[in-house]
Formats: sequence, C-alpha cells, structure tokens
Amino acid sequence: MKLILNIRYICIVNAIKRNIFDTLESSLFKGKVILITGARQVGKTTLLRRLLVASKEKSIWLNADEGDIKTILETATTSTQLKSIFGDATLIVIDEAQQIENIGLKLKLAIDSFPELQIIATGSSSFDLLQQSNEPLTGRKIEFKLFPLSFEEMASHQSVLIEKRNLETRIIYGSYPEVVNNPGNEKQVLQEIVNSYLYQDILRYDGISKSSVIEKLVLALALQVGSEVSYNELARSIGNISSATVEKYIDILEKAFVVFKLNALSRNVRNEIKKGKKIYFYDTGVRNSIINDFNPLTLRNDKGAVFENYLISERVKRNNYKKHFARSYFWRTFDQAEVDYIEEFESALHTYEFKWKAGRKKIPKSLQDNYEIASSEYIDSTNYDEFLK
Repeated sequence: MKLILNIRYICIVNAIKRNIFDTLESSLFKGKVILITGARQVGKTTLLRRLLVASKEKSIWLNADEGDIKTILETATTSTQLKSIFGDATLIVIDEAQQIENIGLKLKLAIDSFPELQIIATGSSSFDLLQQSNEPLTGRKIEFKLFPLSFEEMASHQSVLIEKRNLETRIIYGSYPEVVNNPGNEKQVLQEIVNSYLYQDILRYDGISKSSVIEKLVLALALQVGSEVSYNELARSIGNISSATVEKYIDILEKAFVVFKLNALSRNVRNEIKKGKKIYFYDTGVRNSIINDFNPLTLRNDKGAVFENYLISERVKRNNYKKHFARSYFWRTFDQAEVDYIEEFESALHTYEFKWKAGRKKIPKSLQDNYEIASSEYIDSTNYDEFLK
C-alpha cells in the first residue's frame, strides 16, 4: 500500500524572505541531500513551506517529532521500504531528522537509490544530525544553517531606516520570528521559547539529566557576556561540577545554537592573552530572558556588553549567509590593551571596536607593532548597519 504522510501545501503570505532562500532553491535537484540546521523556532518550517510552494513539485513532509513517522522511518532498512514511504513525491522533507536513529545511513541509502529525488533533512540542533550524517553523506550533501532573523533580512523586508529605529528592541528582545511578529508581547513569547525549547534538545543529549546544572551554567554565561570566561571559575561558581564537564556542556550549548565561542588572537606576542575565550549568545533576547532583564538600555549597566553581543551575533549570521569564511577573534594583553573583535580573511586582519556611543579609539600600539592590520573600524549605534551589510 502506498504510504504518504502529512503532505502540506501551504500558501505563505507576507513572509519575510530568508537570506538563504535563493541559494537553497538553486540547490534543489543536484543529486545531493540538503541538510538545514538551526535552533527550534528560528523559522525552518516556514522557510521550507515557502520553498515547497515555489517549487511546485509533488512533496511529502515527514515530521520525526511524531512517533509513528519516527518509527516508520527507523524501521525502513531497504530502498523498497523507503520508496513506499515517499510514494510518488519528488521532494521529500524530513523534519527534526535528528530524532531518527541512523539517519545518516538512511539518507545515504535514499540518495544513492533515488538520485532523481530531492531530500531535505532539518534538525533543531547540529550535534545529532550532522554527527550522524557527516560520514555517510560525504560528497552527497549540501549544508545550510538558519539563525534568528538577521538585520539584513529585516532591513530588506521593510527598510534600513525602520530597522535601525528598532535597534533597542532587537537588542532587548532579539530576533526570533515569533518575537518579531508579536510586538507588545515580546517578553511572553521569549519566555515561552526559552522555557519550552531552549533545553529540549540539550537535556536529551548524552544522558544529561541535571537540568539545574545546565540552567546555572547558562545563567553564569549570560551574566558574563562580553567578558572572558574561565571554565575553572565557572565550575567553582556552579559547584559539584568539573571544568571538563563545563567545557563539554558549553560545547553542547554551542552545537544546539544557544551560544558560540570567540577565541583570543595569539601569535606568541609577549604579554598577550593566549588561551582566552568569550561566550556570546546567538540571540540577545534569549540572553536577556535568562537573566530576566528587559529594561531599557538607558537603565542598564550592561548595555555595552549586550550591544557587543548583538553586533557579533549579527556578524556571524552575515558571514555565514554570505559564505564569508573569516576567522574571528578578540585580542587582549595582560596590561588591559584590547580590541573587541578581529576578523582574519585571506591572511589580512581587520579590527573592530564596539561602543554604544559615537567616538574613536586608537588601535593599541602593541597590536600594530606585531601584526599587519589591513583595516580598523569603530562601530557604534549610528553606523553599525554598514558592519552588518
């Protein structure tokens, strides 16, 4: 019996066009599995619904969060069984594919057996989907990451001027689609996202059962945004946990698209920090929800740090979407000379200083004396849009 599950033909009205849409559309039917990863609620489902409508292909949507679909896909071990699931669909979406055991091998079997089909697999975290699929799908996949809405996506949807007027709102409440679509109710929506989705994938990974430890760690990281972190100090502040466990949990948080690391630039110059690291949040609204601070920036002592987090996280989105493969760092010496953000691209170093208010700051002499600096920019709340284009 032909089995077609959950076919969706949904018209997308007034959706914000995501930056990866055109590239994603042009990648269809190239004989590759398409993998899309990103945190829950960043808009993967909306993106793919729009893609299905635009493609006009016969499609099937298989949501692995649903128990029966998960079971059917896990028990399919032959190409014949897979074909019975796909039916006559030519475009197959497997949503939350990380839920399916041995998903990489199943995707390999499917694309090898039916290269004329287009299979798209999505995952709300990278650690399961990519780890399970990377080796089996070597040479057979195209990978995309999707983040909360970016400055460029919002500016294209309305205008640069309007989006710049919304800067404080974005810094305080972030850019999750559901948050952006509910002006006036941002706080409630954010807290629902954090409480319902933030830890959902993390706590099922590798037998983690101490949710209180993860919650304490995330809170500690949120309070140290913009500052260097020490795994040893974090372990001591949380209690009953080793620095190795802290490192492991931060790695999991990063793979679940909650936080990301920025390492110190070091080329063995005397007096510079060599193994330092900073931790930033992919979304400042999530960070503010964790510390329960939605106050206006004029009332906050951390406005410089959260502005810095916003800029760097937006730059991560921008670089990823534009395939700008730069290495990113901060730089500091033990005598407190520092640069907020440095990108190394094609062996050239580009430095950036972030301040909420307009002004200027010289590049530290010790950095200029020991490194070739290609460019240096001062980014503030008036000119930041150029940094994010």
